[in-house]
Amino acid sequence: MISPEVPNGQNKQISKIRHIVCLKFKETAKAEQIEEIERKFPELKTTIPGIVSIEWGTNNSPEGLNKGFTHCFVVTFENDQARCAYLPHSNHQVFVNILKPLLDDVFVIDYNL
Repeated sequence: MISPEVPNGQNKQISKIRHIVCLKFKETAKAEQIEEIERKFPELKTTIPGIVSIEWGTNNSPEGLNKGFTHCFVVTFENDQARCAYLPHSNHQVFVNILKPLLDDVFVIDYNL
């Protein structure tokens, strides 16, 4: 069964989803803790079905408009069902519980590919 059309005209069920997560760490977050996040976030691809890829990097923009956000993680899901399964997945929740105490702020943007 085909799901309803999404606003950009792509089928929600078969369209890949891009999930952008930008992180602003607390000043008290230690380098080792941040390195653990850098290591553990990409490892989710090996433990959660439906993740096509995970890329990440640190801000290097010369514009100075990052508002303190230093890290960006880009997760691509096979489809909307994969994203819906990822969010409550126990491995994701374990990761979130490690990450949350280190964060000053976070923002997330998702869109269909």
